[in-house]
Amino acid sequence: MAVKKTEEKVEAVKAAAEKKTEEVKAVAKKAATATKTKAAAAKTAVKAKADTAKKKAAEKKTAAKKPAAKKAAAKDEVFVQVEGVNEINVAAVVDAAKADYKAKSGKAAKAVTVYVKPAEGVAYYTVAGKGSDDYKVDL
Repeated sequence: MAVKKTEEKVEAVKAAAEKKTEEVKAVAKKAATATKTKAAAAKTAVKAKADTAKKKAAEKKTAAKKPAAKKAAAKDEVFVQVEGVNEINVAAVVDAAKADYKAKSGKAAKAVTVYVKPAEGVAYYTVAGKGSDDYKVDL
């Protein structure tokens, strides 16, 4: 009789062990499925981030392109030839007047009007309609 009870207990333990094994396998299967799902989600997120990074890099490259440099347009020049004075380059006189004003006032001249007096060998200028005896450039 003791042997029968022991055998019954062994059978009960075996059945319980098989049941536990099946439960563990089911939990492991669920965990594997969850891990695969998380891995797939992580891959998707990584791909999305990579795509976003590629798009941003492409946008930066596109934005970084500079427009082709335009060729400098041919600049018109005006020379005045007067007796006693070889030649007067009008554009050079205007530039000299602007430079002289900036040296004297420390400000850039916006609107300059130049009056050339070849007999005196100077050019007087006004800035924004205001002039002075000091506002002159030698030719």
